[in-house]
Amino acid sequence: MANNKGRSGRPYRRLRAELKAQGLPCWLCGQLIDYDLPYPDPWSFSVDHVRPVSKGGASVDPDNCRPAHLQCNQRKGDRSRPVVKAVVFSTSEAW
Repeated sequence: MANNKGRSGRPYRRLRAELKAQGLPCWLCGQLIDYDLPYPDPWSFSVDHVRPVSKGGASVDPDNCRPAHLQCNQRKGDRSRPVVKAVVFSTSEAW
């Protein structure tokens, strides 16, 4: 089993910084993340674990971590499958 020292050590902070530097959208809803928003803003950046740590997922495995909005991550909870639906925006006119 992988070393799961939690989310307070240097390896986790390094992984978090790497994810943040990529600037990717939320993997749960597909919308952009404002990486400058401070915690605990609902739209701030958080690290989501594809396989929850509580279910045996590794907390510092890059293959198990994805960028997410804090709110989307909290809604997903400790489920392995995302439950947040993507928001589709439409315009009133064809551009």
